[in-house]
Amino acid sequence: MTAVLHQLEVPMRSKQSAIIHRPARGRRGLACWMVLPSKVAADAVPLIAVHGIQRGAYEKATLLRRRAEALGRPVIAPLFDQETWPHYQQLVRKGRADLALLALLEELRIEGVLQGPKFDLFGHSGGAQFAHRFAMLYPHLVRRLIVGAAGWYTFPDSTAFPLGLAARPEQRDDWGPRMAAGLERFLRLPIRVYVGEFDNQRDDNTRSGPEIDRQQGIDRLTRAKRWSRAVEEAAKARGFTPNVSLQVLPGCAHHFSDCVAHSALPHLVLPDNGDTDLSQTATLKA
Repeated sequence: MTAVLHQLEVPMRSKQSAIIHRPARGRRGLACWMVLPSKVAADAVPLIAVHGIQRGAYEKATLLRRRAEALGRPVIAPLFDQETWPHYQQLVRKGRADLALLALLEELRIEGVLQGPKFDLFGHSGGAQFAHRFAMLYPHLVRRLIVGAAGWYTFPDSTAFPLGLAARPEQRDDWGPRMAAGLERFLRLPIRVYVGEFDNQRDDNTRSGPEIDRQQGIDRLTRAKRWSRAVEEAAKARGFTPNVSLQVLPGCAHHFSDCVAHSALPHLVLPDNGDTDLSQTATLKA
């Protein structure tokens, strides 16, 4: 494995995980940054950490490195370059970001980096958009979903895709109904949603318009609350107990590094045993 990987040249202390850059394989292959603990736990489930529109994959790996080492869990941070995957957040548009990630994970299994089919899936901002839509389309592959400060969401309702799961008019091969086919399995996943307390201002990267603002609200804080509630209600409507929670991070705005610096966010993304919440950070219920 190490013969085909390029290790970042950073000072390495004993018992510290390696941060490795894995170049893309082939013209449409997906590169990634990997955190490989010095000792991988026997039952370790990898975490896939998806960047936002600034393409900060290395930042995700760096800021989650300490927790990954403490738990013995690999972290894979894919890098969706702008040219090949300009709309990776929407999963199934140009370049098919979903297929690129699936191909990368299969390559990593062949190389012995990953074991087993399932993984935890985490995304922040644009990465959160990718993560929840990927989990809707492939719920059988995701063990646990962590959605951080998404700009907007696909709701589990009858709104036309991508705002909801209904087919769009005059679309012969639409994705909403495909995601709807696995909705019950998606709604049974452990889903953890977080957003900063001060992430309540619309900015240039916040998609807006009469339809989306009416459905989701005008800022990320409101949208996280509405989507979490919609997921909870959709689960209850199908007769089973929802496993979704919303954490509002006190003192935090939007940026991932800000949330890590001012909260216990790495413990939500990589919990000690199976799952956790951040009640010590003053959870605000929707």
